[in-house]
Amino acid sequence: MNRILEPELMEDDAQAQAYAEADFSQENQGFVDRFRTSFPDFFEGHVLDLGCGPGDIPIRFARAMPGCLVIGVDASAPMVQLAEEAVRQAGLSGRITFLCERFQAVALSEPADAAISNSLLHHVPNPLQFWHKLRLAVKPGSPVLVMDLLRPESPEEAQAIVDLHASKAPDILRRDFYNSLLAAFTEDEVAAQLAEMNLSRLMIDVPDGRHWVVGGLV
Repeated sequence: MNRILEPELMEDDAQAQAYAEADFSQENQGFVDRFRTSFPDFFEGHVLDLGCGPGDIPIRFARAMPGCLVIGVDASAPMVQLAEEAVRQAGLSGRITFLCERFQAVALSEPADAAISNSLLHHVPNPLQFWHKLRLAVKPGSPVLVMDLLRPESPEEAQAIVDLHASKAPDILRRDFYNSLLAAFTEDEVAAQLAEMNLSRLMIDVPDGRHWVVGGLV
């Protein structure tokens, strides 16, 4: 099945609210735990989160690693508004800040000490832009961890995945999940992207039937 693009931004208020209210705690905490396991010597510094959404991962990351400051980036204004409110309620406004802009336009005063990204790449028309920005946005030798959906072999398989893992989710989330699966990349495509961008130090893993994970030092 060829990739079918979906909108790059979640700009609808109802869409953003439904995403924020969804229970991604297991996946998000697993992502943070994987970073800590993969980079046990990383304790402090500025961490850039590309595609931070409603802020759950930045909050979990800040709580898990008290020595870190997190900069969340998302081009969706409704998402950033939800993220800022979640951080305020969590009492972490002093350690987490947000930039409402496209990742391609991010210009930090200095490169970050680490970068993370969960479920952004499938929104991006040109994935090489993402990997290029990821490399430029961090200091040489910095840890990065990227996770996203794995594209199934057919629309029917995508629908089966939605029915299995999101049977009780609101219709808007089921629709977005299905479209995201169609817009995602295969393991071979991600490996080819890394090779083209000369990011051979990053390793790709497929921990389950729905996700791929790329991690390492850049």
